[in-house]
This record gives sequence, structure tokens and C-alpha cells, in this order.
Amino acid sequence: MNNSSSATPSRVALLAAFAAVYLIWGSTYLVMKLAVASMPPLLMAGTRYGLAGTLLYAAMRGRGEPRPTLRGWGHALVIGVCLLGFGNGGTTLSVLYLPSGTTSLLVATVPMFLALLGWLSGITPRPTRWVTLGLVCGLLGMYLLAAHPSSAGVPRPGHAGIGVSLVLLAALLWSAGSLYSKKNQPAASPFLSGGMQMMCGGAAMFLVGLARGEASGFELAQVTAKSWLAYGYLVTFGSIVAFTAYIWLLRAVEPALAGTYAFVNPVVAVLLGWAFAGESLNPQMLGGAALIVLAVGLVVLGGRSRR
Repeated sequence: MNNSSSATPSRVALLAAFAAVYLIWGSTYLVMKLAVASMPPLLMAGTRYGLAGTLLYAAMRGRGEPRPTLRGWGHALVIGVCLLGFGNGGTTLSVLYLPSGTTSLLVATVPMFLALLGWLSGITPRPTRWVTLGLVCGLLGMYLLAAHPSSAGVPRPGHAGIGVSLVLLAALLWSAGSLYSKKNQPAASPFLSGGMQMMCGGAAMFLVGLARGEASGFELAQVTAKSWLAYGYLVTFGSIVAFTAYIWLLRAVEPALAGTYAFVNPVVAVLLGWAFAGESLNPQMLGGAALIVLAVGLVVLGGRSRR
């Protein structure tokens, strides 16, 4: 894809980028569940992002991108730990306790946290009435999902409260890291920055996984072929392809339009979890899903209308 800001992106390139962000990111919740079925969760996520970040960083440096400064690496560490270490790490752990569809719906609260934290920190204007209505709908949707979450197809049933707490904390810290990154970019190139962030966040998850004792008693021989395939998918498509497509979209279209992945990812994740992982679709879950998708729409489009 052409990365020049002066060139008009083709319709084919736009459709391909949106398809990658919508479908691939929506599928990663189920694929993470397959990967952690026989892999330690944080060691899996840490090496996934560490490998993807190293490949992306090496590719960008090979194309002539300048060496990042020490200050830039400091920014990459903060952003990587917030977005990937806490954000993706918490989400990866949560799929042990929650259905992948429920996890994706709770992660869809990120735009709501962004609106609230952005306003409280002075980075963005006060939420409009539509954004405020979206926040209320989101809270109601989260309540429906968190009050009586399904345990169908969950590796460790009976601890849904842990899963809900992990994924909401992950969404909160992902939002905080995103706001920090608005004025603290590690490098001029968004792709080099992305590689740096993935390397730092992956290293943080790997170290926490070691501290949790995930390597104790673990042997590569116990990893199933299905988990290896899931891991390969997460490294190549989930991390490199979809992440690069999203970074490109941020330059090619309005940020609000690029952010519409938050509408589609939960729907994809819920349908895949129901079709392939035996996850249930009860009226309460559907009601919570509808409220959260409505909330994300109000927050994204409400903020866009003000701009």
C-alpha cells in the first residue's frame, strides 16, 4: 500500500485495509483462545508481539528509517507496556475465564474510556450529549455482560469476575496509553514506532509471564498443532498485517472512520465464538452486545460530529 500522504488511496487498497482490520482483529479473540489452550498465556502473547515487532522493526530499518533515539525508546516502552503489556496481556488472560465473544464486547469499551479520560485529562473537549448517552449505554451493556456471564466453552469456568476485571483494566490502560501516544511518538515513522512498541510490550509480557511461573513445567512438546497454527496466525495476520493496515488507515482516512473497527470486531468475535467454540448466545448477552455496539457508535460518531 502506498504510504504517501499526497497520493489518493485506491478503493481496492481501502477495502483490503478495512477488511483486515474488521475481520482479522475480530477473529483474534477466538484464535487467542485456541493458542492459550496449550500455551502459557503471557509467554505466548509476549513472544507473539516480540517476534512481530522485531520483524517489523528490522524491515523498516532495512528500508532506511533512522535509528530511534533513547528518548524514543522510552516513549515506546510506556506505550508498549500500556497498550500491549497491560492491554493485550490482560485480554489474553481474560479469555481463560470468559467466552471470547464476551471479552471482545468488553474490549469495545475502549472508545468510551478514551472519551472519558481524554476529557478528564484536558486532551479532548467535554463529551457531547450524544457521547454522554453512549457512555450510559455502555455502562448498562457492561452490567448485562458482567452480572451473569456465560461459562460455555471457557477453559477455566467459575471465575468470570476475574475475567471481567482483567479485560476492563486492560481496556482502561489501553486507552491511557493511546492518549499518551498522541504527543509522545517513539519515531517519525508510524511503522517503526509500531515495531518498537510491540518489542517493548512483548518483552514486558514475557517477563511477567516468567514471574508468574508460566515456564515452570512447560515443554514445547505439549503444544498442540492447533495452538501452533493459532500462534502463527496471531504473529503474521493479527500483529503485522492488521496492525500495519490500521496504521495506514489512520493516514489515509479520518481517524473516526478508521476507529469503526470497534463496531465490527465484537460482532465478528461473537459469531465466530458461537459457530466454532460452542459459546452461547443468550438474550442477556445479545442485549448487552447491542447496548455496547450502540454506545461505541454514539461515542465515535458523536465526537466526530463536534469536530
